[in-house]
Parts: sequence; C-alpha cells; structure tokens
Amino acid sequence: MRIALMDDYQKVARGSADWSRLPAGCRLEVFHDHVADADALVKRLADFDIVMALRERTPFPAALLERLPRLKMIPTAGPRNASIDLEACTRLGIVVCHTAGGSNATAELTWGLILSLLRHIPFEHHALRQGHWQTTVGTELGGHILGTIGLGHIGSRMARIAQAFGMRVLAWSQNLTAEKAGEAGAEAVSLERLLRESDVVTIHTRLSDRTRGLLGSRQLAWMRPSAVLINTSRGPIVDEGALVEALRSRRIAGAGLDVYDIEPLPAAHPLLKLDNVALTPHLGYVTHEVYRGFYSQTLENILAYLNGEPKRVLNPEVWERRRRAAS
Repeated sequence: MRIALMDDYQKVARGSADWSRLPAGCRLEVFHDHVADADALVKRLADFDIVMALRERTPFPAALLERLPRLKMIPTAGPRNASIDLEACTRLGIVVCHTAGGSNATAELTWGLILSLLRHIPFEHHALRQGHWQTTVGTELGGHILGTIGLGHIGSRMARIAQAFGMRVLAWSQNLTAEKAGEAGAEAVSLERLLRESDVVTIHTRLSDRTRGLLGSRQLAWMRPSAVLINTSRGPIVDEGALVEALRSRRIAGAGLDVYDIEPLPAAHPLLKLDNVALTPHLGYVTHEVYRGFYSQTLENILAYLNGEPKRVLNPEVWERRRRAAS
C-alpha cells in the first residue's frame, strides 16, 4: 500500500502526526514541491493507492482521476475541497474522506492583513530598512465600519473581534437573516449598502457558482475610495482583473489578499507590482495547530479505511457499493 502526502511546502507533514502507526507494508512518501503539469502529476502518482490532498493546492479533476486507475482513496485536509471532482471520484470508486476545519487561524490572519494595510506595516518595514522614518499616516479601526461578506464561523468571529476594536459591523450573505446577524452583533444589509458604507470589506463566504465573480467592476465601484478589501476566502470570488484596475487607479485604497485565481501566484503577476496591497501566500490555515489537526485526522482516516471502516467519508455510496460487491 503506497501513500502520498502532497504539497508539503514547509516540510512539516512527517512531524505533524505519528505515521509509525501505519501497518507494516505501508510505504509513505511526502512531496514538498508543487506539480501543475498534468502529465508530470500522473507520472508521479501512478503507483499510489492513497493520495492526501492538502486543501486545494493540487486539484483533482476528472481528467486526472481517470488516469490514476490504482488510486482508491483521497483523504483531503479540511471539511470540503472544491478542487476534487467528487462526482468523478464516486463514479471511479475512489473514497474521499475529510478532516475538521481549522481553528481561528484564518480570522487571525485576516486581522493581520487589515492592520498591515491601515497602519502601512509592510511599507514602513521596508522604508525603515532603507533608512527612512515615519513616511505614512495610519488609520484607526475604532469608530469605523467593518463589512463582512459571509457570517458563518469565520465571519461571526470577525464581527466579534471588530466590536472589541470599537467598530460597527455590517453583514451580507445570500440567506442571512436579521436575527442571525444580530446574534453576531452585526446588522444585516444589502450587498450594495455594505460596499458603499464599509471602511473595511472582508470576504468570508464559500466559492460556488453563486459567489464566483461576486465582486466585479460594478461592485468595486460602490466602495469608498478610502476603503480596503480583504480576501482570505477564495480568489475567484473577486474578479481579479477588475480588482487590479481598481487598485491601480486608486478607486479603492488597498487590498489585503491571501488567495488568488492561480496558486502559487505567478512571479510576473500584476498584483506584485502594486504598492497598495498586503499579500500573503494562502497562509490562512497554515499554523502548527491546524497542521497537527489535518495530518492526525488524515492518519485516522487512512487507518479506518485500511481497517474496513472508513470515517468522515464525503461519498459514502462508494464504500457501500464496495461492500455490496464483496458480500
């Protein structure tokens, strides 16, 4: 039984779980680099029975899955993974198991990006190294408005922290009620009002057909010129070309981004040339605590699968089909 752990950029996979618990005969291999080319990926994974997907770093579309006939299980980190074609996995008999999500890591990073922008921390850090002193003027959070697009676990936590800073909170999502918003200390408003009135707009909604391209040129034009946009959810929720143009023209004051249309972000990407952005390489969930949870629960999922009792299964019909075929 060959097991692959994908995209371990920081080389922490082996130390984040007790892999010695794997039974004899299991061979574990960890890959630290990212492979985007489909042919190269097929060559790398052709001999593996189990391949762990670390979030959406490596997509598993039907075209790839169909070229991996030996693959029988994909344990994915996190409660869901939009980059895995679950329908194709079900059709091909591949069991997909998940782990719990992260803790509060994404919300904490989001506030880091907000403070970096409003107090110009990356800019001043660079300026200080160049011999300059106090080159910008910052903006306080107290008395300003946070607008959160999405008010689930992360959005609600953002709202509570915003109140501690003395901010008022507006919230929007497609099914948000005034009662639900009130429980988080927020006011439910339309998307247009949120964008027009908020000083900080932060995105905490899932990527889906309904939210892809949710913020385009028209929506960004509703924002105040002094406002900033934060995205630690998924890149395609915002039209990236429209955002680059809004930042170039100073239509909005800045953006704090942890997610992008293409990841890793290409070296020549226009966002890297702008001076009114704070950029991080999809670090929202990248903490020791989250990694320990991801890898330890992945190990549990693999052991349960090998023992014939898979857990946290996203497509249980595959296992039921195997069980019926064996009986």
